[in-house]
Amino acid sequence: MLRISEIKLPLDHAEEALRSAIVQKLEIADDELLSFSIYRRGYDARKQANILLVYSVDAVLRDEAAVLARHGGSPHVAPTPDMTYRFVADAGSTPAAARPVVVGMGPCGLFAGLILAQMGFRPIILERGKAVRERTKDTWGLWRKEVLHPESNVQFGEGGAGTFSDGKLYSQIKDPRHLGRKVLDEFVRAGAPEEILYVSKPHIGTFRLVSMVEKMRATIESLGGEVRFEQRVADLDLHHGQLRGLTLASGEYLPCTHLVLAIGHSARDTFEMLHERGVFLEAKPFSIGFRIEHPQSLIDRARFGKFVRHPLLGAADYKLVHHAGNGRSVYSFCMCPGGTVVAATSEPNRVVTNGMSQYSRAERNANAGIVVGITPDDYPGGPLAGIAFQRQWESRAYELGGGGYHAPGQTVGDFVAGRPSTALGSVQPSYKPGVTPTDLSTALPDYAIEAIREALPAFDRKLKGYAMHDAVLTGVETRTSSPLRITRNNDDYQSVNTAGLFPAGEGAGYAGGIYSAAIDGIEVAEAVARDIVARQAKAA
Repeated sequence: MLRISEIKLPLDHAEEALRSAIVQKLEIADDELLSFSIYRRGYDARKQANILLVYSVDAVLRDEAAVLARHGGSPHVAPTPDMTYRFVADAGSTPAAARPVVVGMGPCGLFAGLILAQMGFRPIILERGKAVRERTKDTWGLWRKEVLHPESNVQFGEGGAGTFSDGKLYSQIKDPRHLGRKVLDEFVRAGAPEEILYVSKPHIGTFRLVSMVEKMRATIESLGGEVRFEQRVADLDLHHGQLRGLTLASGEYLPCTHLVLAIGHSARDTFEMLHERGVFLEAKPFSIGFRIEHPQSLIDRARFGKFVRHPLLGAADYKLVHHAGNGRSVYSFCMCPGGTVVAATSEPNRVVTNGMSQYSRAERNANAGIVVGITPDDYPGGPLAGIAFQRQWESRAYELGGGGYHAPGQTVGDFVAGRPSTALGSVQPSYKPGVTPTDLSTALPDYAIEAIREALPAFDRKLKGYAMHDAVLTGVETRTSSPLRITRNNDDYQSVNTAGLFPAGEGAGYAGGIYSAAIDGIEVAEAVARDIVARQAKAA
């Protein structure tokens, strides 16, 4: 089978046109193409008058060797890679005492637990928050009633922060082993639409993710795994750099020699405990900024022109970058077409924003983070300094919002002009509990404000209408990624100074988003399995 890529056809092409395009590209007779399937379908909207669909297909040919010889060296004609996932180990007769523990049940922990369960290791998964449906009720309690549950919210609970997002399932990470295909296959098995296997930018949406997470939990349990909710890890038992066990907030001690630490980027108390215990941490870059909202119809027109709302295009997204004169990079982050801005704090008296969409992406507004890259030079003071930096601006946002978890907001026109907003215009912000019109110039460091003010008109030149006066900025976006890294070895995935501790996913600084976090969870689970088997073999 051969994979043929970069096949471009008009948006409304006839069904048979794809087969004809394959035959033409390969320079073969029609009867030499025995069959084909679509591997990936995307679109090229750089020319609004001529939006093209872009296909990659897997084709079965009568004489593949001859076609390869004729197109040798082409990056667009090559053997189809083997994407079959193969388990790296089998638990066999591994004793119960060697059961691995996974802390956190976001995408990383979920897939780490699933892979370990599928290999027969019967993992114990500890999640500080609640099961996904109870957690959803608590999250809505903040949005509708201004009641925050510090252990059950957008950040904490089954499914992780990705549950309240657009459910994006793509990344720019390198994936030579095609582990992403395993992720997508498992999601489809759990109820995701099969289109995620071939569309170029697959997404699921919050409501679908809830039921999918429940089904994946049931699979883990059916394979002998154990899931325990409302179980926060309070301490680690370390002896001469080796993990021996952990203590839960309830006081229970759990012996453990293999711990997958998939805690997410907001487990600040756990980061502090790790630092106290001497686990090696280091500060890393992340980004801060605001959420911006436009009418989705404006983004659709700017991106798709006359093809607005074409069924194969859906709601338009965008990706923007600007290098500001003060040396800062400003970029769009986690763009959510037809979605809402959500309250995403996990700590009392602080305001944090994030974005989410349902599968339909049918809400009135488009939203995205507009964020500025920062480095440890901006928040010196050690590995926990980034957390203090985040808290400073989240507390300031709470103050500017007037309390009750209302967020501070400002129209783009007023922000660019440097004047406070006393009222909002035609774009009604979607953030709940509510948005307070104000002056955002003190909501972030001066260099970030300066860079964003410069970037918005520049983005308007790339996407017509982007700097419209009534577009709304809502503050603040501080949880773009973890502000620190729990550094691990490249070969065995264990902490550089704590054997048996396997930092994983976004909180450990090794992923960004559902897809990459899930892939990292698979790789870490494999490392755990190899180490358990190796230790058992050595003991024997």
